Amino acid sequence: MISLYVIGAFAAVVILSFLMAPRRASVEGFFEGQLAGRAPGLWTLVLSQVTTWIFARSLMNSAILGYYYGAPGTLAYAAYYLSFLTGGYIIGELRARDATSVQDWLGARFGAAGMGTYNVVIALRLLSEVFANLLVVGLVFSAVMPDAPWSGTAAIVVVAVLGLGYSAWGGLSAALRTDVVQMVVFLAVFGVAFVYLVASPGFSLAAIVTSEGASGTRQGWVLLAVALLQVFSYPAHDPVMMDRGFIADRKTTRASFLHAFWLSALCILAFGVFGIHAANLGAAYEGQLLNTWAGMFPTWVYVALLVSLLVSALSTLDSALSSAARLSVEELRLAPRTLGGGRVAMLVFMVAGGALTLWGNATLFDAVAVSGTASMFLTPVMVAVFGLGWSVPLWSYLVSFAAAILGAAAYFLRGAEWMAALLPDAPKYEQLFVICVVVLVVGFGAVTLGRVAGRAGG
Repeated sequence: MISLYVIGAFAAVVILSFLMAPRRASVEGFFEGQLAGRAPGLWTLVLSQVTTWIFARSLMNSAILGYYYGAPGTLAYAAYYLSFLTGGYIIGELRARDATSVQDWLGARFGAAGMGTYNVVIALRLLSEVFANLLVVGLVFSAVMPDAPWSGTAAIVVVAVLGLGYSAWGGLSAALRTDVVQMVVFLAVFGVAFVYLVASPGFSLAAIVTSEGASGTRQGWVLLAVALLQVFSYPAHDPVMMDRGFIADRKTTRASFLHAFWLSALCILAFGVFGIHAANLGAAYEGQLLNTWAGMFPTWVYVALLVSLLVSALSTLDSALSSAARLSVEELRLAPRTLGGGRVAMLVFMVAGGALTLWGNATLFDAVAVSGTASMFLTPVMVAVFGLGWSVPLWSYLVSFAAAILGAAAYFLRGAEWMAALLPDAPKYEQLFVICVVVLVVGFGAVTLGRVAGRAGG
């Protein structure tokens, strides 16, 4: 019965998304997000930013980290949403320099090497977005249909086809229009579930704030430190956020980033409370918390949580695909700047991301940790250029890039015996913290030496 409720509610959202997608597609709307020939308004931009950043993986990460590490765990994940503030700052600096994208700015400073290295990182980021959100779809349907082992895979295929369908029709303009609808639905459905939780007899705000989770708070505080180290560069490697920074005027864009910060952070913190509450009640961890919640809440609350996850997954998929089309066509020039070229790019990314769900890795935070570490090569460069007004030589940029990629690879391969021998003998999040510190030290060292050498040579 639960599966029928979930399928019915999600089908209604999908149908509504198709109805909201533009009837006529244009090249400008597909790649630039113009709605009826105009740039999107403030709240269209805000709701689109929020719904693409509180995606299904993030909601689950917040709840899972809250379950294990209490309030510090959820706070650590919410800290990544400071990216709206740092991202707004980065967009402002780029536009002040008349850059039309991060690639445009990097290309002007570092040539093909600058654009190429960045494009590799964001291509991997987009693949991880498609993969992780489809994975959550599979987890949801596997949880509500445990007697049908094929349900998770079938749901992934169906959602991939449906998401690709309306995304490929209108591109970025379709993503913007459907994001608004999907965000309103998410807020309504999740809001009802959250009110029930807060009003329930066993809920205590003091217990939530002071909770130590199922495993203690230490790793939560470590993750908070990691987030603060990564948050300056994190938005710059997210093409979904960066693309939305160049489609409206500067005043509207600046305001949209500020509003998106507080709204998304509240949503993430609120969803994390469901994980913290489960740990406080001593509930056993089952299936990414989905089966845990099934035993904790009435059917309608459980269905509301699952539909919230599915809606957020769908909204992120269309935005990731529109950014993938822009990357492939406008930056990499792998296809002509036509509707057909953009749609082929979307298809390739959806197929590749869907194929990754067969890989078997269900550790949702790993994708965030790996891509966040890889993005850190931009931190020393942007601090030097934007904050200090320095000129960064190409070799310094490449050293910083190599350090970040090696750091991301080290965390990803930490389970291998040879890599374990190189890393500190500590829990994985403490290893991640050490890796991030080393990456930043090498990057800032390279940038500083480049500055010194430049002045000496000049």
